[in-house]
Amino acid sequence: MTAYDRPGGERLVLGVPRAAFRPSPVFVALVALFVTTGVLAWNGSGNVRLSVFGFVVSGWLVSLCLHEYAHAIVAFRAGDRGVAHRGYLTLNPLKYSHPLLSIALPVLVVLLGGIGLPGGAVWVDRHLIPGRLRHTLVSLAGPATNVLFTLVLVLALRVGTGAGGSVEFWAGLALLAFLQLTASVLNLLPVPGLDGGNMIQPWLNPQWRRMYDLFAPYGFILLFALLWNPRINGWFFDVVFTAGDALGLPAWLYATGLDLVRFWRG
Repeated sequence: MTAYDRPGGERLVLGVPRAAFRPSPVFVALVALFVTTGVLAWNGSGNVRLSVFGFVVSGWLVSLCLHEYAHAIVAFRAGDRGVAHRGYLTLNPLKYSHPLLSIALPVLVVLLGGIGLPGGAVWVDRHLIPGRLRHTLVSLAGPATNVLFTLVLVLALRVGTGAGGSVEFWAGLALLAFLQLTASVLNLLPVPGLDGGNMIQPWLNPQWRRMYDLFAPYGFILLFALLWNPRINGWFFDVVFTAGDALGLPAWLYATGLDLVRFWRG
């Protein structure tokens, strides 16, 4: 990025104050909670189930922020400077659409269903971004972040499990990897309004694009309807389990992690 000073000494990046890129206190607090609960889970200190719960939930929220940040930073570089003014580059989860639908509901689905449901949303002014490829890259940036997290967490599991730490810590880390894997698959589905659908939308002919835009506002509801169907739900988890096995993600370990975060069961 090109940075320069404007009269008065304020530092700018492509015409935007550097403060627009500063991580928010909310995000910093989430990272601190993630690290703290991770240390507690590693040592098996205190109520380990609550530690794993905090570790997984805060880790999921951090990844949600980074997923949306990836969309925003690519959109910013592609031409939409407004994402900076709308607060999307501060990594504040409260800026990513509605707190209930974008944060609380995905966390609830994580705890009850063990699925990394797509959460927040970044509004991008598509008219300011030229070229279909740039539009596709903006949509791809979020799922690519989930894929990267999946690979990094699986690598950490394969390399670090013999380095110490409690089984509960590694179970929580395995669950985080599994959630990132489910989020990767879900976000790449060609559902209108979701990232996978938005990746192909610019390449549709005008007639199909009008139909796509008609259904896009209901993409979240459509995703729920698809996952509610037993056959489609079975296909989805078949893909996820097959991918997890191929990556070497131990099924028993992330199943243990899911059991631990449901601390209310005892």
